[in-house]
Amino acid sequence: MNKSYKNNNLQSYNSKEFNWNLIQVEMKNKLGLDVFESWLKKIEFIEEFNNYILISVPTRFIRDWITSRYLDQILKIIKNYKKNIIRVEFKIIEQKNIDKKNFDVHKNENLVNDNISFIKDTYLQYNRIDPNKRFENFITGLSNKLAYQASLKVVENSSLYNPLYIYGGVGMGKTHLLNSIGFELKKNKKVMFISAERFMYQFVKSIKANEMVKFKEYFRNTDTLLIDDIQFMNGKEAMQEEFFHTFNALLDKGSQIIVSADRPPNKLSRIQERIKSRFAGGLVVDIQKPDYELRKKIIEKKTQEFNDLYSDQIKISKEIQDYISTEISGSIRELVGALNRIASFSRIYNKSPNLSEIKIVLKDLLNLSENKVTIDLIQTLVCKYFKISKNEMLSSRRSRYLVRPRQTAIYLTKVLTSKSLPEIGREFSNRDHTTIIHSVKTIEKLKEKDPEMVDNINKLKNQILYNNNNEI
Repeated sequence: MNKSYKNNNLQSYNSKEFNWNLIQVEMKNKLGLDVFESWLKKIEFIEEFNNYILISVPTRFIRDWITSRYLDQILKIIKNYKKNIIRVEFKIIEQKNIDKKNFDVHKNENLVNDNISFIKDTYLQYNRIDPNKRFENFITGLSNKLAYQASLKVVENSSLYNPLYIYGGVGMGKTHLLNSIGFELKKNKKVMFISAERFMYQFVKSIKANEMVKFKEYFRNTDTLLIDDIQFMNGKEAMQEEFFHTFNALLDKGSQIIVSADRPPNKLSRIQERIKSRFAGGLVVDIQKPDYELRKKIIEKKTQEFNDLYSDQIKISKEIQDYISTEISGSIRELVGALNRIASFSRIYNKSPNLSEIKIVLKDLLNLSENKVTIDLIQTLVCKYFKISKNEMLSSRRSRYLVRPRQTAIYLTKVLTSKSLPEIGREFSNRDHTTIIHSVKTIEKLKEKDPEMVDNINKLKNQILYNNNNEI
């Protein structure tokens, strides 16, 4: 990076207007043209707030893919220009043209309903109810049907279950249900949708700014209060005290309260007993792990959505769909994430991946035991592949026919195990950690320009992870 470009960065940082064009140039340089053209080019900058920016993408699929793969790097690039930006929020907007200067998230009726209350200039804006998370696209099965039906009843008759407490593991659909309730109720009522973490932040901020009266008004002047991830509201006695009084005030005036958590009320840690008792006094329902039939329904529906969006660009066979439904049983979020990866693979390479490729793409989700992958196994298989002895690989000789296999083995050890650099060095005849770093970087550079190296690495990975003897 030359000096003039650094000066541009500094100028952008010091300027009052957020320059998204510079961010795009940097994303293209750092993440590559292919990634930029396929995913990041579709991002539109909307507005900058105190500590975060609001951007839009045309589809939920693109948002999920960017969030899971590139968001940390994008935020790092943005912080180079504006250090106070600590979060990026997405909005799904299908329109191709957005009038950015006239865009107002507080007034635009297409994005924010007037019945939703806001605390202006807050750290994270509240009530970003996602119109894509509705009852209509919540897929039900035996594991979540009770929670789904209870949520529908709350919309039909808000005094039936109060409070409604929904709990379940990470990625099971709790936030989707809360969002669905909020989406329906905000049409006719005043809705406050907030996470416990955001509630705590606003509480602390209000105390520091001596604005507790305003805080009470905001949170007690609502018809429906939805709080996500209540388990994070632990400790902080003063804050729990305020929450308890807010809770009671809302119940007294007939407001509906819906709470989600990752555990039942009696298992909440460092939460006041009287608050847990209040939660338990309403309807408590859980969402269990999805069974095979539900997982299969989700995969089929998501695959159809991809086909509708990208027509012939995505090819996911029935065999692959069944494999994912069977092997990934942890959570719905993991299931959808796995399908996102496969869909992107299919779109980028314009082919339907085979089972061997799927296993590599989803390696971290398939619960393959890392204990089976040892440095000794890696060294043995690499030596067999390159037809050298292990003594030759571990020797100090620097002949070309030995250096490349040695670097390959070191690279695979770094990628496929959790061993530290010094630990890897010790297993390769006590080599220094700088040698390990150099070997890893060398292979990474070779992979960028040498298709044969990519093929070698993939074959070795498949053999090491899945004991596929046909690959070597």
